Amino acid sequence: MAKVKTTFFCQNCGAQYAKWQGQCNACKNWNTIVEEVVQKPEKSDWKTPKSPAKRASIPLRIQDIDTSKEARLDTFDGELNRVLGGGIVPGSLTLLGGEPGIGKSTLLLQISLKLPYKTLYVSGEESQKQIKMRAERINPNNNNCYILTETKTQNIFKQIEALEPDIVIIDSIQTLHSDYIESSSGSISQIKECTTELIKFAKETATPVLLIGHITKDGNIAGPKILEHMVDTVLQFEGDRNHIFRILRANKNRFGSTSELGIYEMQGSGLREVTNPSEILISKKDEELSGNAIAATLEGMRPLMIEVQALVSTAVYGTPQRSATGFNAKRLNMLLAVLEKRAGFRLGAKDVFLNITGGITVDDPAIDLAVVAAILSSNEDVALQKDFCFAAEVGLSGEIRPVQRVEQRILEAEKLGFATIFVSKYNKISLKNTTISIQLISKIEDLVGFVV
Repeated sequence: MAKVKTTFFCQNCGAQYAKWQGQCNACKNWNTIVEEVVQKPEKSDWKTPKSPAKRASIPLRIQDIDTSKEARLDTFDGELNRVLGGGIVPGSLTLLGGEPGIGKSTLLLQISLKLPYKTLYVSGEESQKQIKMRAERINPNNNNCYILTETKTQNIFKQIEALEPDIVIIDSIQTLHSDYIESSSGSISQIKECTTELIKFAKETATPVLLIGHITKDGNIAGPKILEHMVDTVLQFEGDRNHIFRILRANKNRFGSTSELGIYEMQGSGLREVTNPSEILISKKDEELSGNAIAATLEGMRPLMIEVQALVSTAVYGTPQRSATGFNAKRLNMLLAVLEKRAGFRLGAKDVFLNITGGITVDDPAIDLAVVAAILSSNEDVALQKDFCFAAEVGLSGEIRPVQRVEQRILEAEKLGFATIFVSKYNKISLKNTTISIQLISKIEDLVGFVV
């Protein structure tokens, strides 16, 4: 019997050490290094199905390399296709992370039930009956989806060899374990080994693999950071469990943009694609209320109209509170300082609360003007007109700065029925025959005349 070998790993970053020490040299965290048993045979005993002839390992001139696009697999889900860049690339490894209960398993099960290809859904967390009950609510008539409850990678590859699926879905990577590593499931060495085996299978057989990954309390993918470097695409599934909307983002994508966004609505029958998010992000109300402003923002190539809500009130406890939901709190403090310095509004002794409706988080500086308008509206208790919207950045000297792709924002506002949009006068706008009125302003004092 081979000698048992142990090594030490940092649970935070995955750095490896020959002996234990108190602080990790890589991430500088204390008490994160643990000992794990590692024993790996020299040869693998699983056979990859339909293993094609391996590409000759010779150098090629850059002019001789074929750059023709590979045909992507359509997921029959417009939002997922947009985030992935057009579909699933054959042989790719995609990692999906998100909070517990957010809908990761539901999303991938729903995708597997939509696909016309032969799909193997491997679950290490639920039984086949549990998955069947959930599948009956989504799409009970699919004949191409196969369910396997297994956590041992060697057994999974045997079933893959027999079934020869077109797509493999693993739920989740933290539950898998390999015989070649003697540590427990979810440990750093197990996650690295199982992911390496899946990458080898995916690349040799051109079969795409989709993984579900747990996250830590900090919102990062659980396990070593190298896991995110190994896979081709890292998707983040976000949203508040108390809201019905879910947002799918790409944190890493070797085959497309990372700035695209997918929006879903959680229903009893699964996740519904939201094709026009502007309508759901703007609340419907009969009365005009102060503190509400509409901003024209962009997520990737998609324009969105979002509602910004602000509440300004006298500080009851002496120390003013500053709170922002879905918006950078430091940027809120900066905008409040600009209002006080440049526009003369005394907000230093008042509580200011800011909220982006719909439970989404926005970091586009183009919503600065809407934030300022909402704060002024709440402070003066004067409602903005319902057909006003805003798209501009506010600078430290109170100037209204131009934003990119302003014409696309204007057209989206016009399509949704807004009558007036406020933008920077330094934006170059060449639109003609538009029904929306474009108000060009250069400094924050110009906005005050329309709001107050």
